[in-house]
Formats: sequence, structure tokens, C-alpha cells
Amino acid sequence: MDIDRFDPTPIYKQVARVIRERIKSGELRPKDPIPSESKMVAEYGIARDTARQAVALLRSEGWVITLPQRGSFVAEQQPADDPKGDGASA
Repeated sequence: MDIDRFDPTPIYKQVARVIRERIKSGELRPKDPIPSESKMVAEYGIARDTARQAVALLRSEGWVITLPQRGSFVAEQQPADDPKGDGASA
């Protein structure tokens, strides 16, 4: 899934959605590292702050955990599915 700069959805939410889908599909498994901020910047052509926002969103939703000086990893227990499927909080 690519980032659509013409989509009204904020870029950080699109990046979070891509990573969330990789987790749901099993491509990223519990305890696997998610892409680093630097890798997201290079892969999606986004600003580092946008990458940070995407990780913060995933963390707040319970999809990832962040360990200081180690990085962010897929959480062992996944949150319940979002009924809307867009990651937006109700």
C-alpha cells in the first residue's frame, strides 16, 4: 500500500495504516521490530516527525511498544479490531 498525498487522510495516519496492515497480515509478528523512523523516511518520503507521529498513533492504539534505546516492536497482544477499520478512535 502506498501513501496517497492527495488523500485527505493525514500522512501519519496512512503510514500507521500500512504498518497496522503488515501486523494484521502476519508480515510483522509479535516482538518483531517495526521499520525505524529513518527507514520510514526513506521508504515513504515523509518527514521524521511524520514517522514519529505514526509510531505514536500505533503505540496509543496498542499495536506497538517502544523500548528506549532499542526501538519500537509489535506488541505481544494485539488490540481488538477497529470496527471502522481506519484506526480512528471513536
